[in-house]
Amino acid sequence: MRICCIGAGYVGGPTMAMIAAKCPHIRVEVVDLNAERIAAWNSSELPVYEPGLDELVQGSRGKNLFFSTEVKASIHAADIIFVSVNTPTKTFGVGAHKAADLRFVEAVARTIAEVADTPKIIVEKSTIPVRTAQAIQTILASSEKGLKHQVLSNPEFLAEGTAVVDLTSPDRILIGGEQTEGGLAAIETLVSVYANWVPRERILKTNLWSSELSKLVANAFLAQRISSINSISALCEKTGADVDEVARAIGTDSRIGPKFLKSSVGFGGSCFQKDVLNLVYLCGHFGLPEVAAYWDQVIIMNDWQKHRFAERVLRTLFNTVTGKRIGVLGFAFKKDTNDTRESAAIYVCKDLIEERAKLSIFDPKVGSAQMCKDLEIESTHPNVEFATSAAQAAEGAHALLVLTEWDEFRQLDFEAIYQSMVKPAWIFDGRSLLDHAKLRQIGFKVYSIGKPLPQEAVA
Repeated sequence: MRICCIGAGYVGGPTMAMIAAKCPHIRVEVVDLNAERIAAWNSSELPVYEPGLDELVQGSRGKNLFFSTEVKASIHAADIIFVSVNTPTKTFGVGAHKAADLRFVEAVARTIAEVADTPKIIVEKSTIPVRTAQAIQTILASSEKGLKHQVLSNPEFLAEGTAVVDLTSPDRILIGGEQTEGGLAAIETLVSVYANWVPRERILKTNLWSSELSKLVANAFLAQRISSINSISALCEKTGADVDEVARAIGTDSRIGPKFLKSSVGFGGSCFQKDVLNLVYLCGHFGLPEVAAYWDQVIIMNDWQKHRFAERVLRTLFNTVTGKRIGVLGFAFKKDTNDTRESAAIYVCKDLIEERAKLSIFDPKVGSAQMCKDLEIESTHPNVEFATSAAQAAEGAHALLVLTEWDEFRQLDFEAIYQSMVKPAWIFDGRSLLDHAKLRQIGFKVYSIGKPLPQEAVA
């Protein structure tokens, strides 16, 4: 068997590396038109940072795992074709800022129709709207070759930062296909791949539309929990309650459970916001405005939380940050990844730049070029510098902002950092990561989301 994966990003690369490692009898090719990205996958510095991914790739690369730009040749030779291209939110036209932009998916479908001369199993791995498979099938059927391809939905449920663990022992593998003889046979073929390491009882089989919708709904439910607890964090600050104690109290209810009840500066990443907005658009498209408004509020609350954090920094620092140096710890949207898509740090930093603060930003895995791109600034911006360590970011700062929960930030020498900062020295812990009691003993003034406000922060 030969597998081709079109798209060498955060999903395609790790997923195919795991399949290659667990299925040495299958040749796996990851193809992408981005030559720079492919070169990185073939180098010692992968374009995606995930704990354990380097070892996984090195174990199979050159044996049965290959990365190349030969898209058409790989499609021609493959039995199964995974489509793992980007599906960003549209920024123009009908559905702008909500609907998924499917031009890359369409382009792949047209390429498959052009190149394939034998029937293929095409697997939707990208996050796409419900009934996208129908569009792919229509394009494939327009070919005059008369081939009967099968389209399956196999959404990914990886959490960045734990992708290798998630791939090694997934909660479930979801495969949807047409409930026809050909469709069921295609489903079973893909099941046989995953069954090399995933127990069959964890492999769920559904129809196409249920599988496509399940991905959007799963992320929407998770995002909803985060926005729900973040809304309560604001109430906690007003009333003197502690959001962590509230979360622990409600999380012990077996009907609710403790997961995704950690209040923070807001969720980010490539999936949550995009998928919720896609769900909002779909509900509106199918004439369900009340349902659309319900899910839209999840995004509204998340955006408000980010801006509320930046506003708290401004108010606490005597209602002005103009000319004040502020150290920023963390720029990735979460720890153990170099992904910055929709990171809360982008929004907080932009708000503070607008207030003419002087930022010094440090992240252990995100480079300055990516930060500049996300902040839409030049590297020579007079009010933004990129530190090479947390200590450097904090030196001479009026405040230190923790925006990503990197474990190494817990181990910093805060006594030395305190001595290097302007007094009063503030720490705004946007991830509830640090030992606040210890910080206060050192001399810091500390603000943490959802905690009773210190008297100095009340404004």
